[in-house]
Amino acid sequence: MLKNKKIILGVCGSIAAYKSAILVRLLVKAGANVKVILTAGAANFITPLTLATLSKNPVYTQYFEEETGVWSNHVELGLWADFMVIAPASANTLAKMASGLCDNLLTAVYLSAKCPVYVAPAMDLDMWKHESTAGNVQKLLTYGNQVIQPGSGELASGLFGEGRMAEPEDILAFLTDKVRSSLPLLGKKIMVTAGPTYEAIDPVRFIGNHSSGKMGFAIANRFASLGADVTLITGPTTEKSNYELKRIDVVSAADMLSACKAEFGKADITVMSAAVADYTPVTRAEQKIKKTSNEFNLELKKTTDILATLGQLKTDRQILVGFALETQNEETYAKEKLIKKNLDLIVLNSLNDKGAGFKMDTNKITIFNKAAEKIVFEMKSKTEVAKDICNEILKLVNV
Repeated sequence: MLKNKKIILGVCGSIAAYKSAILVRLLVKAGANVKVILTAGAANFITPLTLATLSKNPVYTQYFEEETGVWSNHVELGLWADFMVIAPASANTLAKMASGLCDNLLTAVYLSAKCPVYVAPAMDLDMWKHESTAGNVQKLLTYGNQVIQPGSGELASGLFGEGRMAEPEDILAFLTDKVRSSLPLLGKKIMVTAGPTYEAIDPVRFIGNHSSGKMGFAIANRFASLGADVTLITGPTTEKSNYELKRIDVVSAADMLSACKAEFGKADITVMSAAVADYTPVTRAEQKIKKTSNEFNLELKKTTDILATLGQLKTDRQILVGFALETQNEETYAKEKLIKKNLDLIVLNSLNDKGAGFKMDTNKITIFNKAAEKIVFEMKSKTEVAKDICNEILKLVNV
């Protein structure tokens, strides 16, 4: 759940700061990218070197490093994060956050953050029970922050009671549950196709196209980041995914048809972004064809239309999305395909748009839905285009 999440961990002056090292290690192991902000008081309990080593990122301690001349931009840090976790959060820092005081880098980043903020208080029993602290905590809750409740046990003072910072494993579980509960496609099964197909002429040569698979992989990654259980069926490509998904590698159109038919019945949503060959050789030579004449005739036959096949199999519970890559009469062909193949959405690419198409890192799309509505998007990176496509699909899921 935390894979690729960007997390700022604020560490305040408390004996519980030693637990922050364990927390960093757990977050990094879960796949998160962690940046640590250490207050001056916290540096008395744990060193920046320890946290930098564990997080694999520089540790931030102040606005300006005199020795290096590096300025820590609190606004950029606040905007960078998906989550901000302050653990341990001292009574002093809780009071500053509640009052809007901004006398160190941590509180400046907090005031700049646009992401969810979670605090894990750590202090002595009487400090935690004091009316001032209780009031500050209530203020923070009204601001939209969330508190990871401290546990009970023996405290550094020798007293026994509430005030111990939550254990790192409990904080990890808390964050994981928060991410899980916020994912709109949790539990949904998604099938995505990507890349080209190669139709063999002989053991050496094939008919193919220039598809890189970048768009399909970007869509699969976006669905995975939204909590979906993704199956990616891909033709030959060098693309890789950093997300946990089921990958099925195929070569030919027949291979892709077989894989799609096997997986389609399980899918709630299917996005067919692969560039499947329309024709394949009638026969495949068992040995390499030798260059014996000036001309070579190759007899081709149509491949099975995978998208149309799935459109016939589609049930009312399923969403099916197709792609149309055109060079002329783009909108007319796309809308015809939408109806003819029983699709819910069709994504139109035009090779006439500079910067769009195969092997590019950017794309420009137009989406048509069953209501004949046309949504035009500007040229964007394929990662951003994938977000746009998934957002349009989410509208259908939430209807």
